[in-house]
Amino acid sequence: MATLSKTQSDHPHFHQSMPPNWYSHQSGVYTSTHPTIPLPSDPHSDVVSTLFSHKHNGKTALIDAPTGASISYSELQPMVKSVAAGLHRLGVSKGDVVLILLPNSIYYPIVFLGVVYLGAVVTPMNPFSSFSEIKKQTLGGHVKLAFALDGRADELDSLGIPSVRVPENVKLDSNRACFARFYELVSGGYDFVRRSTVGQDDTAAILYSSGTTGASKGVVLSHRNLICGVELFVRFEASMYSHVNEENVYLAVVPMFHIYGLTLFAMGVLSLGTTIVVMRRFNAEEMADSIDRYGVTHLPGVPPLVTALTKMGSGGGRMKSLKQVSCGAAPLSTRTIEEFLQCFPQVDFIQTEHATWRTVGVLTLAIRGYGMSESTAVGTRGFNTRDIHNYTSAGLLAPNMEAKVVDWVTGSYLPPGKTGELWLRGPAIMKEYLNNVEATSSTIDKDGWLHTGDIVYFDKDGYLHIVDRVKEIIKYKGFQIAPADLEDVLASHPAILDAAVTGSRDEEAGEVPVAFVVTRPGAEISELGIIDFVAKQVAPYKKVRRVMFTNAIPRSAAGKILRRQLKEKLYSRL
Repeated sequence: MATLSKTQSDHPHFHQSMPPNWYSHQSGVYTSTHPTIPLPSDPHSDVVSTLFSHKHNGKTALIDAPTGASISYSELQPMVKSVAAGLHRLGVSKGDVVLILLPNSIYYPIVFLGVVYLGAVVTPMNPFSSFSEIKKQTLGGHVKLAFALDGRADELDSLGIPSVRVPENVKLDSNRACFARFYELVSGGYDFVRRSTVGQDDTAAILYSSGTTGASKGVVLSHRNLICGVELFVRFEASMYSHVNEENVYLAVVPMFHIYGLTLFAMGVLSLGTTIVVMRRFNAEEMADSIDRYGVTHLPGVPPLVTALTKMGSGGGRMKSLKQVSCGAAPLSTRTIEEFLQCFPQVDFIQTEHATWRTVGVLTLAIRGYGMSESTAVGTRGFNTRDIHNYTSAGLLAPNMEAKVVDWVTGSYLPPGKTGELWLRGPAIMKEYLNNVEATSSTIDKDGWLHTGDIVYFDKDGYLHIVDRVKEIIKYKGFQIAPADLEDVLASHPAILDAAVTGSRDEEAGEVPVAFVVTRPGAEISELGIIDFVAKQVAPYKKVRRVMFTNAIPRSAAGKILRRQLKEKLYSRL
């Protein structure tokens, strides 16, 4: 648990002559300074129908970056309904769980929306996940059917999960027999007739997150939650920009299996009528070529992507179509952002979740945001072109959301200028953790407050500032890694008596996993041997990058790993 002294939790430069109208001293509740956004009142509104209810003049919905193959907006809804109808013919019913084990593609949103429109439940997963990770998630979620690349289908078959093989190359694979079922599903030939009602309270997706502590947990999101992701995150942000319209072009590089990419590219941006150019995987040169080829204006990304953009654009003359670049999932260094803005002075730069940057030259439009899987990427959004003192904030509380700042020792509610744990409440908060009553009750209390585990304070203008984290999550190149998952793998090694994992700062990746290991008496094992052992059992991004041998793992009286002490030991050796 993070601890701050009394003097640290009070901010001496904070001045408040009278209570703001967005904070109640009686209840301790912070309310959004933004106007409330109307959400569908019909309890039977599903997210797909809501998405398609928004009118626009968009023509091209999705473009495959390597080939230029595209799907128009006039084709999009019939294809979604066809997938829903075809899945129903295959025996998938409301409430059944469908795994999407795919990289980004122009078909990803169609598969996702088709499953959800049927009333079934999507569980997305990193396509590079190991077999043991797939087994754990599919068995825990009782997956009935999967969409996967041809190379992973046999593994799913061995788990007793039938799969629809999805082509990776949009054009060249269209005639292969193994993809016939998929092309039949998306052909638009089926007209779906809904036989059971799908409502806002029904489960739509299960995403896996580290939560506030411990191993990965299934975050259960309802149709209402996803509607909030579209309305309170994507469409709300778009409404704040005069230049957001159907003529803009987004580049989808961030993965759609993550809440950020899923909310943006499988739902929200499509409701705007905007074109999405989809890259199957990240490659710096291909990214720059795609920006120039398709006139990309908007690029949401993660720290390594911003670094690559700077390198690719340092010569000048490239990627001049860019209007806005956003960076989420992990903080960027001030130097990295300054170098980026020097290369792209015309670009509005956004850093989400953590904003620790200052402008170069004139003040660019600063947008900040905070969100998590458990809040469907909804939390705060910040729009500020005047008050430069707020550039270190994570923005203003999002519409329709409430917050509390709570003293983690006494449980008392804290006013602006005081530091404590952030609690969130609102229609975007998840339903529960899958099959985990204990974790759910410890994260969402009886009054509906989500205990985020982040240490924050609100300033006198209502801007949220992130101070520290209770969470133990490691963020590697935008991917979230739960230390407990790697610790379980390490504990299975016969030569390891005890182990703990924490994150180490890394300029390129943000953080990398480092293992502290206690070996059994007489056992012999090398750092490389441990790294290889873990690498064979986890997705590539989860690999342990360093191993430190130690005599004991520091633990509290309750047996909890004291990761702060591990970090201190780690940094003392750097």
